[in-house]
Amino acid sequence: MSGRSFSAGMLLLAILALAAASGPVAAASGDAGAQNEITSFTLDNGMQVVVIPDHRAPIVTHMVWYKVGSADEPPGKSGIAHFFEHLMFKGTTNHKAGEFGTRIAEIGGSENAFTTDDYTAYYQTVPPDALGTMMEFEADRMRNLILTDEVIGPERDVILEERRSRIENSPQALLAEEIDATLYQNHPYRIPVIGWMHEIKKLNRVDAVAFYDRYYAPNNAILIVAGDVEASRVRELAENTYGKVARGPVLPPRVRPTEPEQNTARTVTLSDPRVSVPSFSRSWLVPSYHIAEPGEAEALDLLSEILGGGVRSRLYQALVVKSGVASSAGAYFDGSRLDQSSFVVYGAPRGTARLDAVETAVDAEIASIVKDGVTPQELESAKNRFLRAMIFARDDQNSMANIYGSSLATGESVKDVTEWPDRIRAVTADQVQRAAARYLATNHSVTGYLLPADPVQN
Repeated sequence: MSGRSFSAGMLLLAILALAAASGPVAAASGDAGAQNEITSFTLDNGMQVVVIPDHRAPIVTHMVWYKVGSADEPPGKSGIAHFFEHLMFKGTTNHKAGEFGTRIAEIGGSENAFTTDDYTAYYQTVPPDALGTMMEFEADRMRNLILTDEVIGPERDVILEERRSRIENSPQALLAEEIDATLYQNHPYRIPVIGWMHEIKKLNRVDAVAFYDRYYAPNNAILIVAGDVEASRVRELAENTYGKVARGPVLPPRVRPTEPEQNTARTVTLSDPRVSVPSFSRSWLVPSYHIAEPGEAEALDLLSEILGGGVRSRLYQALVVKSGVASSAGAYFDGSRLDQSSFVVYGAPRGTARLDAVETAVDAEIASIVKDGVTPQELESAKNRFLRAMIFARDDQNSMANIYGSSLATGESVKDVTEWPDRIRAVTADQVQRAAARYLATNHSVTGYLLPADPVQN
């Protein structure tokens, strides 16, 4: 599948919950001691390994993250990262197509994969005694895929149909693509993860092999193992499987085109007969955790929570509960990207209310924060909601694997992950107000309108 697998805010909330419950060295269970400490090491061929022990249940999650996503694709080859995710489930010189999945199903396990702008990940959840087998299969397909025209052609048709069903048949998805293409004027985040239809049609075996040879190598990958395991055993298994895969080419730093100064307010409008209720969103470019000034991304995270993070947020209370002008309203900050990211607010009217009334009310809540800031009580409640809402994340080893994998694949370190809660706790109300004033100005935003074919409420 393609797209962003989860929001950065929710991801980082899980980190807060985990670290708060576990102390300065994160642990996957409440038990203290070295057996629960997260361990990180690097194989001789450059593959980073992170082990997150959790001995409460006989289950293990095995994930391999490749530091390549749609934003790393060559010009004119949009969709090749997601296309290659599909090809990884084909046959190798050692195993027939489908054999890996059959083995997982036989032991009652599960598997999947996903592609985003910045990384591609593959994972399995299985009993601990199957971990070595998972590593053998995953290490095998890292370099031994059979990529022929007979394999490429049918899978390309699958991707084309996926685009038709998920994008072309969804007005919301079509508008989201156009908003990204407008918000990002120069950066490759403007290109959809799944790719443009006309470029997907031209992807071929030569493209696939070149992509495989460049990016699918141990020194461009991160192995995350979470669950009922010991670090020493993971190291032994990893050295005997992944450790035998030759180091790939030395890749240059992931430096992409940057955005010019944005100083215009732009709008994108889509009218479609499939739309019954109009809606709007407004997006701004903001720094991600990877590139933000100290404390700035944390302030944006808390701003998104206070402004529109749930039923206690300002937008929900003002527009949905009190005035009743909106059926939905919220905000989110996507801070997990490698490069410049986005902050978004959105809303949809209720009953006979007009869309422009919803938009005006959203703008008023933002202006209030810019002018008067947030109260100490709001800030403290938001921090507490971060902790309370996601405290159960440490009970899910998949969440832990995703937290560390996505962070490491976008330039962060294990230390950054474990220190994040302290940085959140240190955010002040003034920092939140400054973040709103600096970034949430309508004169450099993109507003998207999704309207019925015969709009009467705009």
